[in-house]
Amino acid sequence: MAEFPDERQLVLRARSHLEQWTNSARTAAYAELFDGDEPILTADELQLLDALDSELERQGGDGVWGTDQYGIHTAGTSSSDTSLGVVCVYHPQITTDSVLRGADELDDETEELLNAALWQYSERVATLIEAKLDEFVRRTQG
Repeated sequence: MAEFPDERQLVLRARSHLEQWTNSARTAAYAELFDGDEPILTADELQLLDALDSELERQGGDGVWGTDQYGIHTAGTSSSDTSLGVVCVYHPQITTDSVLRGADELDDETEELLNAALWQYSERVATLIEAKLDEFVRRTQG
C-alpha cells in the first residue's frame, strides 16, 4: 500500500488559519505601505482609492479593499522536506468599467498608479502570510 505524505494534512491545518493570517497581514501591509514613513501613494491618491472602494460597495460590488485572495500551495515534490508557500490568487484592480473610471478624477496614468499600488499591497500581504505559514510549519514539524 502506498504511503501518502502528511503534507496534505499540514496544508489542510494551515488553511484553517489562512483567514486570520490574511486579516493580520492586510492590516500590517496597509500600515507599512500607506501609513508608513514613505507611503507609496500620496494622501490625495489614497483618498481617491478609498472613494472608489466606497462607491463600488454602495453599488453592490465588493469594493477594492478586502477583495484580494490568497492560497497555500506546495512545491509539488514528494520529498519529506516539503515546501509550502502563499500566492495571491486575485489582485484587486481598477478597470475601465470601474465606477470612477472616465470621471475627471481618474485618468489612465492615475489608474495605472493605483493598480500598481494595489498589486504591491497584495504581494506584500502574500509575503506576510507566508511568514506566518513558515512559522506554523516550523512549530508543527519541530
